[in-house]
Amino acid sequence: MNALIRHLPLLALLGLLVATPAGATDNADATLLQRGQYLATAGDCVACHTAPGGQPYAGGLTVPTPVGNIISTNITPSTSAGIGHYTEAQFRDAVRKGIRADGAHLYPAMPYTAYAQLTDDDVHALYAYFMHGVAPVDSKPAPTRLPFPFNIRLSMAAWNLLFLDRQPFTPNPAESAVWNRGAYLVRGLAHCSTCHTPRNLLMAEQSSRELAGGMVGSWHAPNITADANSGIGNWSEQDLVDYLRLGHARGKAQAAGPMAEAVEHSLQHLEPTDLQAIATYLKTVPAQHDPADTRPVDGWGAAFDGIADQRGTALPDDAQQWSGAQLYDAHCASCHQASGEGSFDGGLPPLFHNTATGRADTANLVLVILDGIRWQTGDSGVRMPGFAHALSDQQIATLGNYLTLRYGNPAARITATQVANLRSGGAPSHLVALVRLAMLAVLLLLAIIVLWLRRKRRRPSSGQA
Repeated sequence: MNALIRHLPLLALLGLLVATPAGATDNADATLLQRGQYLATAGDCVACHTAPGGQPYAGGLTVPTPVGNIISTNITPSTSAGIGHYTEAQFRDAVRKGIRADGAHLYPAMPYTAYAQLTDDDVHALYAYFMHGVAPVDSKPAPTRLPFPFNIRLSMAAWNLLFLDRQPFTPNPAESAVWNRGAYLVRGLAHCSTCHTPRNLLMAEQSSRELAGGMVGSWHAPNITADANSGIGNWSEQDLVDYLRLGHARGKAQAAGPMAEAVEHSLQHLEPTDLQAIATYLKTVPAQHDPADTRPVDGWGAAFDGIADQRGTALPDDAQQWSGAQLYDAHCASCHQASGEGSFDGGLPPLFHNTATGRADTANLVLVILDGIRWQTGDSGVRMPGFAHALSDQQIATLGNYLTLRYGNPAARITATQVANLRSGGAPSHLVALVRLAMLAVLLLLAIIVLWLRRKRRRPSSGQA
């Protein structure tokens, strides 16, 4: 007993030494999980891995692509339906190389080509968050079933050899820390090029046209290079920060479609310093110019009251024959005002000096009229109703042409056929047929070569009798 009493101070000191690291570890774990959650938010993982009305990260969202629909997977820590059995090395390979734990290849609808830029520390934080900060959901989405030959996942190995740059982000010592942080976010976590860069026939990003504009389903992800007319060259850094944080930049644009989702679920939650870094980097992206853009996309149009000319004029009995001004009066003027100047409180934007009406590509304008806009940022948001059930294809074409003629780019055109295609999910892609035709051509060429070689071997030499 006396010996125990003599050693109590030493035991107490050892207890303190043991207890202190444990507390520090708890704090470190909490900090790591918080960082992982922030990184997952910056990567907008929830947008693709959550089905409408579903549990966060449980998958099941249908992602339309030119080669068919891809069903997002469950990335909760469920061991039966999600990634709960993944080791950190397997998680890292999935995120940065597009290889699942079972060795099968992912499709690049999962932007591992961008996430390849992530640092080891950030992947570690993401792994910790998904394993310990996300609730497991034991429901397995339906598998992705693409048509031949895209259903052969092993073909992605060859695709990766051609198009996957596995080199993590390397800071440019000639640029500032803010620029490098912005480059890391834009090229990596925020994966901006996944949507905003055009793709080639093999669905790989055209690196020579980085951020020059691409397609996301039926939506057009616009040019966000430093070009003054086609891109965001005439935007200030504050304009960009406002757009990313609030979903709109006054006198420029407002988010809709997939971009509205990115603002709502991801971008508005980023630290102000990160938003500033993104803006700083984007202002330096080499300009990509479309000759059709003769002035800034947000520089078209002016206030115009076309409703005044309609007063006292009887409406045609056939609503399909209503003019653009009559359709505007009936469906738009109550919110956007008679002259298109927007709501008095600024909550609804003017229709002139607006990229929605100023682009030569009118797909997004049509989709906004069809589907409306719904998103939330902080205590505010936008709730514009869609008119898919109220207006016919011809009526939407008539209204859209009135909007572009009076408030936007007068050279832009909308047809009823275009509206019908967008209403049904977009014009059908011919990529599957083209790839199959190319494979058939290669097989025929190989067959011809084999037959020629066989005939050559059977042909007697000139020295034989």
